[in-house]
Amino acid sequence: MDAVDLAIIAQLTKNGRMSNQDLAQEVGLTPAPCLRRVRNLEELGVIQGYRAEISPGAIDQGFEAIVLVNLNSNKSEETLAFEERILAMPEVIEFRRMFSQPDYLLRVAVKDIGAYEQWMSQTLQKDPEIERFHSHITMKVLRGLL
Repeated sequence: MDAVDLAIIAQLTKNGRMSNQDLAQEVGLTPAPCLRRVRNLEELGVIQGYRAEISPGAIDQGFEAIVLVNLNSNKSEETLAFEERILAMPEVIEFRRMFSQPDYLLRVAVKDIGAYEQWMSQTLQKDPEIERFHSHITMKVLRGLL
């Protein structure tokens, strides 16, 4: 990747919906070579997709918690079973396996604290693989992944 590719990435990070014409102008190219570079970045997997930023409150996901989870065991069968259960939960909008402690980080988005309490009691508290978990309630998202 050269400086022009990095400039394309920077522009698309700010505005993934900008037209190729505007993008080309911003990075100092004509539209055809700019489009070739964007397509190449997509084919290489550098650009993995384009997403809309949705207001969490507009879709009843205005309450967010970060949950740190430790499992009873790190055996692969139990770990994979746990991961499959979590991946099936639409409330979990981010899911990471960590090195060291905790074993996992979950980002959970639901309507309100009551919905979170219900989700937690029906899922995490009943999961046989979980040794312990800690919930951290988000006060305000200053910058984050969607």
